[in-house]
Amino acid sequence: MQAASLPMSAGWHWVRDGFGLFKRQPIAMFTWALTIGFLVLVATMIPPIGPLLFVTLMPVVTVMTLVACRQILAGKAVMPLRLFLILKTPGLAKRLFGMGAVYVVIVMLAGMVAFLPFMDTLRDALQGVTDDDLSPVLVAMRTPIILFAIFYVSVAAMFWHAPVLVAWHNLSLRKALFFSAVACWRNKGAFIVYGLVWFGAVAGLELLGSLLEGIGLPEGVAGLVQMPLNFFAAAVLYCSFYPAYESVFGEPDTPEAQQMI
Repeated sequence: MQAASLPMSAGWHWVRDGFGLFKRQPIAMFTWALTIGFLVLVATMIPPIGPLLFVTLMPVVTVMTLVACRQILAGKAVMPLRLFLILKTPGLAKRLFGMGAVYVVIVMLAGMVAFLPFMDTLRDALQGVTDDDLSPVLVAMRTPIILFAIFYVSVAAMFWHAPVLVAWHNLSLRKALFFSAVACWRNKGAFIVYGLVWFGAVAGLELLGSLLEGIGLPEGVAGLVQMPLNFFAAAVLYCSFYPAYESVFGEPDTPEAQQMI
């Protein structure tokens, strides 16, 4: 399996092409974004198990999202709830849930490695904190947070393409993580642009919320106005996953990929 090496501008093209996919079936993909949002809401209601279960489910959600994108390209109507039928593929659910569990464990280990060496410093900082001055805690957390961010980016690169490589290319978990990491490394410039575009989109939405409150709208009303825009952005984000995959690995032509559309 060969991963293409793309220019930095590809990161913007992924967003642009994702918006193009969204425009072809906006209601279906908006509904899919709402469905994922509902799963997140349910997960937050049953801490700490809920968030862990949702993260474990993310490889499944990723494959469902890319299947929806392929259905759009094939001219088929996307029915969000029917996307869950891919779990009927023999052995797929077990492999994807297993991948999600491995992801949770690795991220937790990364957090331990990043924070445990600094626990004494953090404890001393917390003891010296006051209501008026949180700077000791912020200073103490700076290094572990930077370390965790570095670890997390590395983990995210391994898992970015891995779900679809397992589902559509029938790769083992180890090979999928390896090829995903290689693909992300070869296209790190494009991913930087991709991340900056979405950072700008999120910042713009937050600015809009502040402006709505600034003109006198109550916080609740401003949130209601902003919420559909948040789901719109999420839907375009999900649609951009497929161009990011297809431009690197090509159009999937495996039997496994064909069966899912």
